[in-house]
Parts: sequence; C-alpha cells; structure tokens
Amino acid sequence: MYDTACAAGERLAGALGSLATEGAESSDALVAHLVSEVGGEGGTLADAAVRRGVAVAVRDVRDRHPEMDDAMNGDGAGGGFAWDILCDLYQVFFADMVGEFLRSVVAEHVKLAAPVLIATDPEGRIADWVAENVVDLVPNPCEESAEATDLAQAVDTAQSVVGAAQDPPTTLPKIAESLVPRAVGKVLGLITEEITGEEGAAA
Repeated sequence: MYDTACAAGERLAGALGSLATEGAESSDALVAHLVSEVGGEGGTLADAAVRRGVAVAVRDVRDRHPEMDDAMNGDGAGGGFAWDILCDLYQVFFADMVGEFLRSVVAEHVKLAAPVLIATDPEGRIADWVAENVVDLVPNPCEESAEATDLAQAVDTAQSVVGAAQDPPTTLPKIAESLVPRAVGKVLGLITEEITGEEGAAA
C-alpha cells in the first residue's frame, strides 16, 4: 500500500498545476481527469482504493467548497481552481484513499484486522473514522509554503517565499510532491497503530 500511495500522491501533486490554470468543465470531467492521471492501471486492492479515493475526494471537497461549481461553470476569475481548494483536495485524497482501502478490506473479507472502531461497525463508521482521525494528519502544501522561511528547503530550488507567492503553479506542486512521503507515512501509520490481531498492516 505504501508504494502505491506514494506513487499516486506524486502523480496528484504533478496534476495540481494544470488544475490551477485550466480547472475542469464539470465534476465528472474532474474525476475522470484525476482517475486517469492519479489512479494508475494496477489491479490490487490498493490501486482500486486510489481510484475510488479520487472520486470521493472530489465529492468531499465540493461539499467543503461550493465555489468549485463556479470555477467549473466558467465563472472563476482565472478559469482554474483556487489553491486553497487544491490543497484541500490534496489532503482529502490521502484520507479518502485510506477510507476506501479499509472499505475494500472489509468488503473482500481480507484476513486483515481493521481498526477496532471499524471492525465493530464497518459500514457505518469508516467515513466517520477517516474524518476524525486521518484528514488532519496530512500536511497541507499551502500551509507549508506559507510557513516556510526558506522555500529552497521545501522544493530544492533557489526561490524564496516571495517567489512562491508570485508563481504558485510552479512551486506548490513541488512542495506537494515533497510532502508525499510524510503524508503517506502519517495516514498509513495511523492504520498500523490501530490494527488489532497479529496480521499487521497490509502492504
């Protein structure tokens, strides 16, 4: 799961710049674009969780940001999505990917002990568990950029924080990509900590 999640996160980071400038015509088009860009072609539970996580993340971020519909209807100022929306999408994607992976584990009756709270009521508790325990663990690229005293440390360039503010389509995807290992480690680490039984976390 770790390698699959990291690869998907890196692909998502790479897609953020185009979404900031071009947006999407509809939520269906956005989901299709991201599934194609991020989802990969593998057939494992982890691969399927990535693809479903993309679709769920788009839905969840639309619930948080009704203004996404304005951007998709052509009412946005620049035609693309604002960076606060894209940074939320980044965070929510990792959380929803974990949620969809756990749903797959339950649905397929894989011999893996899911977190206690999910195992006791799988259908009713997975989404709540993810919302309460996972989303806030994922680093937010926008916040990381704002808090950085030297952007070069985050994106391995000679640009300053001022440069980031001037050209976020270039710098923020790089920051997002640099945060992927930490994001995946956080969300999968939580699953490992919550595991019961002797099987451990699924690979």
